[in-house]
Amino acid sequence: MHLIYRLDFGGLENLMVERINRMPAQAYRHAIVCLTGYTDFSKKISRPDVQIYSLDKQPGLSLGTHAALWKLLRRLKPAILHSYNLSAIEYAPAAILAGVPIRINGAHGRDHDDPHGTNRKHNALRRAMLPFYDCCYANSASMFDWNRDVIGVPDHKSRMLPNGIDSDKFHPRAAGQGRALDVFAPDAIVIGAVGRIQDVKDHATLVAAFIVLRERLPQLRAQLRLAIVGDGPLLAKLRAQAAAAGIEDAVWLPGSRTDVADILRSIDIFAMSSIAEGTPGSALEAMCTGLPVVGTRVGGLPEVIEDGVTGALVPASDPQAMAAALERYVLDAALRAAHGEAGRMRVHRKYNMAAMVAAYQSLYDSLCERKTKFRNQVKSCVE
Repeated sequence: MHLIYRLDFGGLENLMVERINRMPAQAYRHAIVCLTGYTDFSKKISRPDVQIYSLDKQPGLSLGTHAALWKLLRRLKPAILHSYNLSAIEYAPAAILAGVPIRINGAHGRDHDDPHGTNRKHNALRRAMLPFYDCCYANSASMFDWNRDVIGVPDHKSRMLPNGIDSDKFHPRAAGQGRALDVFAPDAIVIGAVGRIQDVKDHATLVAAFIVLRERLPQLRAQLRLAIVGDGPLLAKLRAQAAAAGIEDAVWLPGSRTDVADILRSIDIFAMSSIAEGTPGSALEAMCTGLPVVGTRVGGLPEVIEDGVTGALVPASDPQAMAAALERYVLDAALRAAHGEAGRMRVHRKYNMAAMVAAYQSLYDSLCERKTKFRNQVKSCVE
């Protein structure tokens, strides 16, 4: 059972669905439980046997949600509860009371109100939950170190599970091929971002950097375009920001899309203005597509972007620095191509989708073999 705050457009959610779709059906069945609900994003699940439930959690403590989850766990009897991030970490005790033998929590990133993981109340909750979990993994080296040094996750409960990218789906456009979408003119220079429009992604800084970039390059103003793809609570505010600056015609804000691979093959430079990140799947997808990435020096981004080789790293919340980094790529198509190719090779080497799926299944297998009556069946599947 995968326990998640909400099943909606986002990097964590996308990679969870990819793992479910790709894991051998004979090894594990899956159910997804959403604390607050789910959207049409759920249609990305291709396995017909995956059940989705919503607990309709109310704001605040919502003790009734714990009881509802306990009842569902008692009914479905999963071998594993796999919860994601802080928003779902507190439900391990309900799983123990329901007789679930294995509990796993994944640290895939932090919220905008605590980008550096210093909130004492949040960290106290994380520490209090440690005894109830068999594994507390991280998807980036920075989160792994923070889990160990700040939260105190012991070595025997810790693991690093990097993200993986589908290189068959995400690939550069062929030589001489035009953009996959006709949204942009052939001579446009398109800066793009893909992700949920929420505080932690700080897209407002990216829009501000784009405004500065247009001021720095007046001769290219007619060609410069910004595409920010995704839905979220701040989409309307972002559109208002673009309108107030008089750049609506130069900024594409389409909301949620299912053709992300085609969108990436239609842009030239990828940008991430986040104030906190784990291992960003969207940046890896862009690199796999052959795009240079300009990102902030936060969380797992420096692990993904090799500054001056596959892209550029800049301070968070600094539109001037981001605009300067973007300007280099706007003015130099050869540099875009070289850093994009270096990024593509880096993803192929380090962030393989098959390896990611195998690593998660290995975690499930090892814990099932040690802690459940299904261990002989699991060993048979592995062999």
